[in-house]
Amino acid sequence: MNPAEQAATIGAMKRFLLAVSCGLLFASLLPAAKTLDMWVVDSEGAKSLLIVSPFGQSMLIDTGFPGNNDRDTNRILEACKAAGVKKLDIMVITHYDMDHVNNAPSVASKIPVDLFVDHGPAAVTDPGTTRAVKAYDELWAKAKHLVVKPGDKIPFKGVDALVVSSAEQSIKTPLKGAGKPNPDCANSPAKTWTRGNEDTSENGNSLAILFTYGKFRMLDMGDLTWNRELQLMCPNNLIGTVDLFGVGNHGNDNASSPALVNGVHPRVIVVDNGARKFGAAVVMKTLKADPGLQALYLMHWSAMAPNDNPPDEFIANLQGKPDANLQNSPDGKWLKISAAQNGAITVVNARTGESKTYKR
Repeated sequence: MNPAEQAATIGAMKRFLLAVSCGLLFASLLPAAKTLDMWVVDSEGAKSLLIVSPFGQSMLIDTGFPGNNDRDTNRILEACKAAGVKKLDIMVITHYDMDHVNNAPSVASKIPVDLFVDHGPAAVTDPGTTRAVKAYDELWAKAKHLVVKPGDKIPFKGVDALVVSSAEQSIKTPLKGAGKPNPDCANSPAKTWTRGNEDTSENGNSLAILFTYGKFRMLDMGDLTWNRELQLMCPNNLIGTVDLFGVGNHGNDNASSPALVNGVHPRVIVVDNGARKFGAAVVMKTLKADPGLQALYLMHWSAMAPNDNPPDEFIANLQGKPDANLQNSPDGKWLKISAAQNGAITVVNARTGESKTYKR
């Protein structure tokens, strides 16, 4: 190498080292990547999920049971306090059953709500639902209101919140990377309902939402039922796989078909059941059979599946478990879930204080 070439090589190396050092300095000045945080509130077999985006926006999905001395309202407010939330940017009502919408007036009277999101007019006209919807409509008349249909996105800063099912309809085209034939459709024949037609009930009209944050994907099914799930999964899987799966209808056996559970192939599953409300044995068996499952969490020990509960460390509330030391144990404990952009999921069980992280 002649002197000119040697000088050029040395110069290039110096410029490279300077660029590397500047890049490292710039990276060190960037804020640490934030997480998408969720609090699964114990509403005793109803539903209430508080989500806080990496940019600090808040979303409450459903409001739990009404009454009980404002039990569920107070638990939601406790979660808001833990999250540093002083107002709800968004309240999503998946559908108009009592354990999802009837407590909305109580919650909205205690914390401001900017935007109400729902599936539109009620699907049923019984007196109880009509009264509940009237009280709810009076809330959004004083704020912003958004009716969403499949394919719509709920405005949630930093997070893609895609509605995949609403008002008996589902997305029609596969999402990016999805669309493959689903072999478990053969194991999930459509159901014929022996009582009221679940396909036209409020459950059948429930919102289902897919959240995406970086590589992390979460599917929350609301109370969507079996045959409506099949619209998303059969004959082709329109959603693809997810990291976190919020089980539909509290673990009732009118939801959570093998076509859905195995189709989305989750790593972590959460069931918002009560001690004696669902968490059905057949559903628990389906959930636990998925080969990619790393953890199954329950809000309550399930009396409906006494032999199929996960270990106690994965259960937020043990009240009712046939154990002399647990019969009067306090409930009301939440699960806190934090999702990183790389897909890692950290779950904290408030009852035990233990934290577990599940990586891809």
